[in-house]
Amino acid sequence: MKQFTKLLKAKIIEEFNANAKNGIYAFTQKCMAYNSNKIEGSTLTIEQTSYLFDNGTITPERDHAFRTKDVEEMTGHFKMFNEILKNLDKPLTSEMIKTFHYQLKSGVFEDRANGYLIGEFKNRANQVSDVITERPENVPQRIRDLTDRYNSSKKSLLHIAMFHAEYENIHPFQDGNGRTGRAIIFKQSLDNNIVPVIIYNEDKHKYFHALHTAQTEGKYDMLLEFFKEMQDKYYRQVKAYI
Repeated sequence: MKQFTKLLKAKIIEEFNANAKNGIYAFTQKCMAYNSNKIEGSTLTIEQTSYLFDNGTITPERDHAFRTKDVEEMTGHFKMFNEILKNLDKPLTSEMIKTFHYQLKSGVFEDRANGYLIGEFKNRANQVSDVITERPENVPQRIRDLTDRYNSSKKSLLHIAMFHAEYENIHPFQDGNGRTGRAIIFKQSLDNNIVPVIIYNEDKHKYFHALHTAQTEGKYDMLLEFFKEMQDKYYRQVKAYI
């Protein structure tokens, strides 16, 4: 699989640089943006996501309204994905993660109107389900410690799963933590010639359960197996491109 992933990585970068809209780069852009935003409640369909990426336009569907924020976040996700590609093979840092968040959220009017920090760590406490997230004043050090530990690890799929569980537990931003976290998984995968883990909306309940188990019980087997399932699903979809 390492050879496949090397070819995949080279092909994605080649098509990104050529601004190609009909290959593996475009497929992965749309797949990640649609599913990651849908997990967070986006109202856009896969067809609308495709139109937005291909043409910069969107067509309302009969009996289907969509929110302006969803369009802003979808285009922001496209930009964040490109930022990921620009930073492949570079060590993961706090500042890099902030740039990912900035690309995702800089064009979202609602977030700015609510006073959310864009491209900066949160300044208000937040919570996810029954998991207590990190206090704002502790986030910078926690993220530095997390990236330092990861950068000095063997960077296996298990290390990526452990990183993701802790990152989402810290919840460093006011909003956009899930989307930045899943984008980081994609970078980590390609950096280490691992088949990318893309999490599909249809599997979100299994994802949340595995993630919650890792965060509350310190057991990563379920999350690791889930990541392997998501790798297999993405591989089956893209192997014909390579």
